[in-house]
Amino acid sequence: MDIKRIAKDTAKMLQSYLTYQAVRTVSAQINETNPYVAAWLHRFSTKERIQDGEAYIEQLFLEKPELALRIMTVRQHLAEEMTEFLPEMVSTGIVQANMQHRRQHLERITQLDLSNPSIQEESKSDTSSDETSSENS
Repeated sequence: MDIKRIAKDTAKMLQSYLTYQAVRTVSAQINETNPYVAAWLHRFSTKERIQDGEAYIEQLFLEKPELALRIMTVRQHLAEEMTEFLPEMVSTGIVQANMQHRRQHLERITQLDLSNPSIQEESKSDTSSDETSSENS
């Protein structure tokens, strides 16, 4: 397991996600003041691949540098605000989700399937033999 590569990939994915959130934030702000530019940003965002945040910003710089700068500023602010508590939230979230998945799995594997006739027959025959044994005693 290459922890450094995994961390690098995770950081890149998180950067792209923060770019997406910054675009949403800027778009909502601009929509209030300049709906035309907000509509342009929406169209641009649907044709450019926002999954790669850095490529998205590079393309946006070519068309509307002022929007690219604004999105980068908002993205940086989001990163600074959330990185303080993100590691603990991720760890806690994974631990809780894993416990929930394990609980559900345990419940599934321990449930008796009463729709299976052979199990019902076995349980009836066990009950009958128990009753017969107790009568004979």
